Amino acid sequence: MTRKQAVPALTSLAIAVLALLEERPMHPYEMYQLLSSRHEDEIIKIRPGSLYHTVTRLAEQELVVAEGTDRAGNRPERTTYRIETAGSRALRARVAEILREPVNEYPIFPVALAEAHNLPRDEVIALLTERITWLEGRLTELSALHEWAASRQVPRRYWTTIDFIHHTTDAEAAWLRGFIAELESGELEWEDIDPHTGDRVCSPEEGMGHDWGAALTDEDLARVRTDHPR
Repeated sequence: MTRKQAVPALTSLAIAVLALLEERPMHPYEMYQLLSSRHEDEIIKIRPGSLYHTVTRLAEQELVVAEGTDRAGNRPERTTYRIETAGSRALRARVAEILREPVNEYPIFPVALAEAHNLPRDEVIALLTERITWLEGRLTELSALHEWAASRQVPRRYWTTIDFIHHTTDAEAAWLRGFIAELESGELEWEDIDPHTGDRVCSPEEGMGHDWGAALTDEDLARVRTDHPR
């Protein structure tokens, strides 16, 4: 009996490369140009060096194969790649896996939010207000992209990501406005911190602070899950 081979783990860039090669064979520089022109850098970190490394790695995994080289004028030779059947299968399997089950991607903003109590209240309010201004500008850009694609009757399946990013960005901005309102009203208690030295002027007497998570037992978690089922 043949043992089923595990599907290779694919990074975001590897997924993008395989998806491009599903369209047609192309060389890495063309991939880079297409990803950039399609604004894929909105969702994927794209660097020429990383892209070339990714293509090489996919070839080593026998998911893509080099099918020839060409030279245009004085430019260096460029190797054209095409996707293998195994690559198509790996692409579909990885996309399905990501769609099916969320994973913690460890974004950096929640880390800063968790440690925001180390900054004075007024500074936190000012910084988050700046962030909201940036998010609002982002929402304007996303709305413009939405209208552009819709007006040219681009099939929506190709730009659902724009909708997703717009809604998540809007939700973040709305949450931050509420958070700032709590800080400004005093509803959310905050430590008094000297804005010049960063020293805490006074520490409130609280029964549970930094170590609240450590106090959460397995029994507590089980109770929470029981009281709030999905």
